[in-house]
Amino acid sequence: MARPSKLYLLSYNSLQSLGWFIALIRLLPCLAPPLSVHSAYAVAGDLICFLQTCAILETVHAAIGLVPTGPLLAFLQWAGRTHFVLAVVRQIPEVQSSPSVFITFIAWSISEVIRYSHYALTTLKVCPAWLTYLRYTAFIPLYPIGVGPGEMWTMYQALSFLKERNLYAGFFEKLSISYHSFLMGVLVCYPFLWLKLYLHVFKQRKSKLGKVDGKKRA
Repeated sequence: MARPSKLYLLSYNSLQSLGWFIALIRLLPCLAPPLSVHSAYAVAGDLICFLQTCAILETVHAAIGLVPTGPLLAFLQWAGRTHFVLAVVRQIPEVQSSPSVFITFIAWSISEVIRYSHYALTTLKVCPAWLTYLRYTAFIPLYPIGVGPGEMWTMYQALSFLKERNLYAGFFEKLSISYHSFLMGVLVCYPFLWLKLYLHVFKQRKSKLGKVDGKKRA
C-alpha cells in the first residue's frame, strides 16, 4: 500500500499539471489568426495566479524533507514568480495586455506541464525516459524566453505606472524606499539570480540524464 506522503505528492503534482495544462489550452488560441496575445491575462491570469500561489506548498515540502530540494531555493523560485504575477501584473491593468505577459505565461505553462507531469510519474516510478529528457532539456529555451522578453520586459513596462501611483507606499515607506526603486533593484539583480538557478538546473540535467543513459546501456 502506498504511503500517505507518496499519495499526497502524486495528487499535488497531478493537480498542478492539470491546472497548467488547462492554462496552456486557454493560451494557445491566442496564437491563432488574428493574433490575440493581448488577451493572455484575461483568459488565463486568474488560474495562473491561483496555481502559482498554491506552489508555496513546494517550499513546505522541501522544509519538512518531503522532497530532496533545498527550502531556500524552493522559496526563491516561488517568491520571484509570485511577486511578478501578484504584485506587478495583477495590480497593473495596463501591462496585462502586453505581449510580454503572453510570452511569460506560455513559457511557464509549457515548462510546468512538463515538470509536474514528470514529478507525478516519477512518484509512481513509471516516468518514461523521453519525459525525463524533456524535463531536463525544455528549460534550455523556455527559461530565457520566460525571463527576458517575458518577466523582465513586463516589469520594466510597469515602472512608470508604479511611480505614478506610488504603489505599496504604506509598506515601503517604513523601509525608506519606494516600490518603484525596489523593483528597479529587482531588475538589476534578476539576471544574476536567474543565471544561478539556470546553471543549477544544468547541473541537475547532467546528473539526471546521465542516470537515464546509464539505465539504457544497462
